[in-house]
This record gives sequence, structure tokens and C-alpha cells, in this order.
Amino acid sequence: MSTAPDSTPKRRLDLRRVLTALNRLAKADAAPWLHGEVARRMADRLDIIKLRPTALADWWSFAGAGAELLAKAYPEARRIQVEPTEALRERARAATAKGRWPWSRTQKPEVAGPDDLAEGGVQLVWANMMLHGTADPTQAIARWHRALAVDGFVMFSCLGPDTLRELRDLYARLGWPPAMAEFVDMHDLGDMLVHAGFADPVMDQETLHLSWADPEALLAELRGLGGNASPDRFPGLRTPRWRKRLVDELNGLRGNDGRLHLRVEVAYGHAFKVPPRRKPSTETTVSLEEMRTLVRKRDTRD
Repeated sequence: MSTAPDSTPKRRLDLRRVLTALNRLAKADAAPWLHGEVARRMADRLDIIKLRPTALADWWSFAGAGAELLAKAYPEARRIQVEPTEALRERARAATAKGRWPWSRTQKPEVAGPDDLAEGGVQLVWANMMLHGTADPTQAIARWHRALAVDGFVMFSCLGPDTLRELRDLYARLGWPPAMAEFVDMHDLGDMLVHAGFADPVMDQETLHLSWADPEALLAELRGLGGNASPDRFPGLRTPRWRKRLVDELNGLRGNDGRLHLRVEVAYGHAFKVPPRRKPSTETTVSLEEMRTLVRKRDTRD
């Protein structure tokens, strides 16, 4: 649930908390396993697209955990790793220098920031599990559109509003501030795609049911996903007494199998970039001879 810093956020996110999460992610050994699982599910949808991109942008590449899947799908494609912070870009450069990429050895991946891509330079933007982490989704979608060539496509996934509903309800019942920032509805994302100029967006969603053996494992995983970036969360650090109360309450989420259960809503989308439509002219110019011809035709009909 990491979020890229943004000077003009459109969602209520604590950008300092976001930067902390991104810096922590840059030091991690691997992306969250949930991101890898969603990437696998999203890659299964590539078969429905006939276009074979010769260049692609892997947006938030490390966190998206889709490098090997993209290498298998498009082994000869030029790949650009788009990372949101300098720490993640430096990590990507270091990995490339050491030859650690699942790509053809003749196709070293490039590293770039979100605003560094040439306009129309790629045929695929792949953005797994990152859009829910942006302060301004419309800005991110506009960047995708700008980076894509005409007839190129974007394929993305992100968390939806029903994610961790049980945890949200638990916090609300106890009168605590929000457990996390709000997520954008799938239908609103579809509207954003159309507004940015994409054609025929296809959106769908699924609910994943996750479980943990104990509260400590659950909390550790949520921290790995980025933590609570809501600006309305508890200020400052919590006390051991408060944490014990949280653990006790989380134990109430155990199912018949004795495990703690939470749901995660994942939204998927893809859309194509089409040639820009010409705006209709507000006035029409007709020559005098054309007007005479039109009048003669009308008189003939009468």
C-alpha cells in the first residue's frame, strides 16, 4: 500500500508516511507476496490482447513483482522500469549492474521516473498493485496515456474499497480513527480512463480471502504492505496497552478453522489508447456556387 509522494494530492493521504513506506520497500528483499499473486492473476489476462509490444513500461516495477511474468510473455521487448522514488530507482540500477533481471541478456532494462518517459514510446504500460498508492490517480492515468503509443494498451490492478473491511469495521466499532486510507471505486477508475482519452476500458474485480495464524503475523504483513497512510489515523505512537487491546480484538476475527480472516478486493482494468478525435468545427463555410447548387436541388425536389 505504498504511495508515491505528490505535491498536489487528490486523495487524503499522509505523504510523509507514504515516503517512509517507500523507503522501507526499497530495502526489502522482495515485494509483498500479495503483489506477486495479483501479478500472476493479471498476467493470465495478457492472452486476450493480440498486440505484441516491442517496448513496455513496468510501472512501479519492484513493488509490482511482475518482471518474470513480463519476461515470459514478451522476452524480446524493450523494458523500462518506472520507479516512484530515487531510492527504488537506485535499487533497480544496482540490480541491473549485477545482471539480476529475468530478461534476455541483450535486453537490459532501463530505469526511469514517472515523468521521464518519452511521449508515445511504449506499447504497454503494466501497473500492478500501485494505483491505489497514488495521491492523484487521474495524474497517474494521464502519465500512462502520454507514455503509450497509439493502439498501445494499459493493464493494471489495484485495491478496491472493500479491502480489509473487517479491520475498518473493528476500528469504527471501537471509536478509533481509520485503520487505512480510502480506496477508489472500480467504476470511478473506469471514468478516469475515459477522461484521460482511453477507449473501451474493461474493469472487473475479485475478492481474495486471506487468513493468518495469529494477530502478530497479520500485523507484520500489513506493515509490509505499507501500513496506514490515512492522515486521520492515530497521531504519534501507540502504547503497549493499546496494542494489547488491538491484538485481543483481532482474535475475534477467527473463523471456524481458528485462523484470522480478512478480505481483499482487487480491481483489474485494461484500456487502449486510440487516435485523438477531431473536435467538430463550430462553423461551416460554403461557397456561393455551392449555395446556388443546393438551392437548385431543393427547387427540383419541390
